[in-house]
Amino acid sequence: MKKLLPTSTAGSLPKPSWIAEPEKLWSPWKLEGEALQQAKRDALLLSLIEQEAAGIDIVSDGEQTRQHFVTTFIEHLTGVDFEKRETVRIRDRYDASVPTVFDAVSRERPVFVEDAKFLRKHTKKPIKWALPGPMTMIDTLYDDYYKSREKLAWEFAKILNQEAKELEAAGVDIIQFDEPAFNVFFDEVNDWGIATLERAIEGLKCETAVHICYGYGIKANTDWKKTLGSEWRQYEESFPKLQQSKIDIISLECQNSHVPMDLIELIRGKKVMVGAIDVATNQIETAEEVAETLRRALQFVDADKLYPSTNCGMTPLSRTVANGKLRALSAGAEIVRQELTQ
Repeated sequence: MKKLLPTSTAGSLPKPSWIAEPEKLWSPWKLEGEALQQAKRDALLLSLIEQEAAGIDIVSDGEQTRQHFVTTFIEHLTGVDFEKRETVRIRDRYDASVPTVFDAVSRERPVFVEDAKFLRKHTKKPIKWALPGPMTMIDTLYDDYYKSREKLAWEFAKILNQEAKELEAAGVDIIQFDEPAFNVFFDEVNDWGIATLERAIEGLKCETAVHICYGYGIKANTDWKKTLGSEWRQYEESFPKLQQSKIDIISLECQNSHVPMDLIELIRGKKVMVGAIDVATNQIETAEEVAETLRRALQFVDADKLYPSTNCGMTPLSRTVANGKLRALSAGAEIVRQELTQ
């Protein structure tokens, strides 16, 4: 029998201090060559052990082998020059120096497949693997070749589909596409964003998810959130079309955010990964706080479709805090599980 309210993380987990500077987003690697490859595998195993010890039901690699959730994938593609950089506005929030697309993009070899096989070999639990979504990928680049956000998104969707099919073959149970850009570019989301996402999942038999959040707990994001008012209704723009899409699971941010819980009603019928852990604070939630978030979500999503999760990735947090939050997530889910089965 499948477990009720299976817990998972939305994305990254803190890296050990021997591989990269802790509590820092996109921190450079401290090692190189063969030593770095070995250290990445060690970090992945450690992350798995910590997830399992905290009682997480659907485990991931904790993104231990990636420096950045988008660019690490792009680094493995042809047609992108990482030396030629331009400053662009990322998600209409902050300026960043990004690589340039100078030629047709393509994927000559798998990016994460060996890592996924390694993870699969070391756990019997279901595995979730995160990939960047097409729209978030184009928002992290300067395009000097296609000169069209939509054209480039379709190219990336094809490439993501190749990778996703190989991840599925490697034993991944859920493939998640990270699309924080869906909370910003509403017209594009509905015009072609969801369509490109469906191209990325074409032909997959494993479960698929899209993760749409309000970002890591970094200053650019927390400052932006302050401008959104007392109710964050961004999901209202994309949920109706996502509800009609072929994506199985929608992952969203709920804990300590101003997202009205009733917006989940717009995706009734989908599985919902409810963010019940705030990643923008060092305060560790109590099990009861997590349980209360899940109870509120259960008004709008059936219990067999509710997946308790974190709001976003936890790389900027300390390992102690992150582990405390994972344990709180498991304990809170268990409280509600007991209530549902009494």
